[in-house]
Amino acid sequence: MDCGPGDEGDGSSPVTTPTRTSSTPGRPSPPAEPSTAGRSSAAGRPFIAGQSSTAGRPFTEGQSSTAGRPSAPARLLASPAGVHAHARIAARADPHGRTVLPVLDGEGPLALRRTRATGPAAHVTLVGAMSGPLGGDSLAIDADVGAGARLSVGSAAATIALPGQDGAAARYDVRLTVADGAELRWLPEQLISVRGSALRVTTRADVAEGGRLVLREEQVLGRTGEEPGLLHSRLTVRYAGRTLLDQELTCGPGAPAGWDGPAVLAGHRAVGQLVVVRPEFAYESPESAVLGESAALTPLAGPAALITALAPDALRLRHILDDALSRLM
Repeated sequence: MDCGPGDEGDGSSPVTTPTRTSSTPGRPSPPAEPSTAGRSSAAGRPFIAGQSSTAGRPFTEGQSSTAGRPSAPARLLASPAGVHAHARIAARADPHGRTVLPVLDGEGPLALRRTRATGPAAHVTLVGAMSGPLGGDSLAIDADVGAGARLSVGSAAATIALPGQDGAAARYDVRLTVADGAELRWLPEQLISVRGSALRVTTRADVAEGGRLVLREEQVLGRTGEEPGLLHSRLTVRYAGRTLLDQELTCGPGAPAGWDGPAVLAGHRAVGQLVVVRPEFAYESPESAVLGESAALTPLAGPAALITALAPDALRLRHILDDALSRLM
């Protein structure tokens, strides 16, 4: 299930497995599939493999659900332990200086929608078509921004990491590529780690010399009044083939001792990173600074800067990172 920014739920409702029913009146439901049990669509209806969960219409394999073009068949049943899904975005500059999207393919819970934008840039919103990631899921998103193109990617709601039925961990991999003269703004909503969940998130950004990147990550440990699940995250940023940043953080039950101590999170429930890569920083790099009580700006070994922030909740974290971004841009 997804929730809007700043709405972390009350954590009081147990996870239940809904009975699978048909969304088409008068038609029987297909046989239940074990790998999608317990999942619901964005509209709160049970999800059925092979059926659209966003528009209520049957989805035919080979028919596009996002951009009117054939998309790859969803590999929802590839593993009995969970869903395997891969979404792809490719942005290119046309001869008129506008950004077009020759590839916009979603799969499984990863639905991609082109949304209205002003100016030459393109804007894509990631919509959660079904609950996820659940334990055992393997999700991946690739975004490739070609020379001269400008792309902004956000999400419609927070992502909630939920426990699966067999205790397996989930994976969520994000791979970003930015060419010379291109710009990518990767600004998803928060990731919330729910009690009993286990998730490994990796984000890798490769920026060519002359490329621009704004990347935001926000992680919230548990819903209101709830202990977090196990969350392992790794963020890697490379520029012109050189590594600028490679950091890992593990939080929650089973994490190395001290993750919630004064040297790491100091009892805060929300942690965020903001990476800004701009060619101009090669000539005038931002200076190190302490931003309030629990945030810091650190110049990286290249034309980039990192803001790291802690906060008691998601709303306060967003305010800190927004203020820091306006300071750098």
